[in-house]
Amino acid sequence: MLYLYNMIRTLDKQDRVFRALGHATRREILDLLRAGPRTTGGVCSAFPRLDRCTVMQHLGVLERADLVVARTEGRLRWNVLNVMPIMDIHDRWIGPYAASAARLVARLGRDLERGPSARVERGARRTTRR
Repeated sequence: MLYLYNMIRTLDKQDRVFRALGHATRREILDLLRAGPRTTGGVCSAFPRLDRCTVMQHLGVLERADLVVARTEGRLRWNVLNVMPIMDIHDRWIGPYAASAARLVARLGRDLERGPSARVERGARRTTRR
């Protein structure tokens, strides 16, 4: 039962990350923070088309998804990119598919190096097995 509970919590966390990444402005904020930490005022100034309240709401969504960590130093609030949730998604969703694609490309490269006769023979073997 505890395993199921932890699995649901993990999925909820990933859902928050996917939802946070689903908005173009939030992705732009993450791109901005990738260059380095920014104060909230610095983030707001990078988006002149949005008012401060809207930027703060986007930052709140990113914080709840754990994509942004905010720390306060005096009167300044620094926003820092946290890449771990993105790495978790990469490991869970992208990594296995990328490994499969890399194997296919490697096999294609080997087949191309062998020449046309190897490709025909390989195709002939497949048809006889079915």
